[in-house]
Amino acid sequence: MHVTSERRLDDGVRERTFTLDDAPGVPRTPGIPGILWTPASAAASAPAPLILQSPPPLGLRTAYPRLAARARHAAEDGFASATLELPGSGDRPRIPATEQAVADLRQALEAGRPVSDEIVDALVLPLVDRAVPEWQAALDALLTLPEIGGPVGYSGGVISIGTRLAVVEPRISAAVLFAGSFVPRAIFEEARQVTIPLHVLLQWDDEGNDRQAALNLFDAFGSAEKTLHANMGGHTGVPPFAADAAAQFFTRHLRARPAVMRG
Repeated sequence: MHVTSERRLDDGVRERTFTLDDAPGVPRTPGIPGILWTPASAAASAPAPLILQSPPPLGLRTAYPRLAARARHAAEDGFASATLELPGSGDRPRIPATEQAVADLRQALEAGRPVSDEIVDALVLPLVDRAVPEWQAALDALLTLPEIGGPVGYSGGVISIGTRLAVVEPRISAAVLFAGSFVPRAIFEEARQVTIPLHVLLQWDDEGNDRQAALNLFDAFGSAEKTLHANMGGHTGVPPFAADAAAQFFTRHLRARPAVMRG
C-alpha cells in the first residue's frame, strides 16, 4: 500500500489516498485506488477500529461526497474508515463480461422484460469474484498501520460483495449492508453461511431494486442477530436518521471487544 496524498479535514480527520499494488491473490491489478480516513484520536497507543466503506459502482470521484460524509460521521464515534475503487469502476479497466451484461440489462429493462438470472449472474458475480480478494488484501495492508486496530466492520453495497466477505473474511465482526442491487442465485446460498451481526438498510420504493428479492435475501442470512431497517422512498432517499441507526449498530459491536487484530 502506497500513500499518494495526505491532508487534514476541518474536523481534524486525517484523509490519505493510497494505491494497493501487487497484492497477494490479486494478480495484474496494480494501482487500485483507495482512501483512508482516521480520527484525530487514532494513535499506536489507542488504535481505532476500522470500517470498510464499500462504494457504489460509480467511481470514487463520483461517490466521494457520500463516502467522506459517512467516514467523518464514523470518525466522530472513534472509527477509522477505508474505501477501495471497485473493479471496472472509475479509472480502472472495464470488465468486458460486465459491460455486456450491463447492455443486456438495459435492453431487458427498456423492453419491459424480466431481468433473467443469467443476466444477473453475469452482471454481479465477476465483480464479487474480483472485489472480495482485493478487499482482503486491503485489509491485510491497513491492519499493519499502528493507528488501526480491530474489530473490523463492513458497510455499504454492492450487497453481494458484503455477503461474500462476511462468509470468507473472519476479521469482519459486523456489517451494515445496503439492499438495492441485483442478487445472483449463488449469493442466496452463501447468505445462509453468514453468522455475524447484520444491519440491513432497504429503501422500500427503490425504483431499481427487487424488493421481494431483498426480503428473501434478508430471510436467507444465517445470522442470529439481523435487523432490517426499511424506509419509504427511492434509492437516493435514505433519511438521515438511518445513518444514526447504523452508527449505533457499529458502536455496539465494534466497541464491545477491545482486542486489536493485525493482518
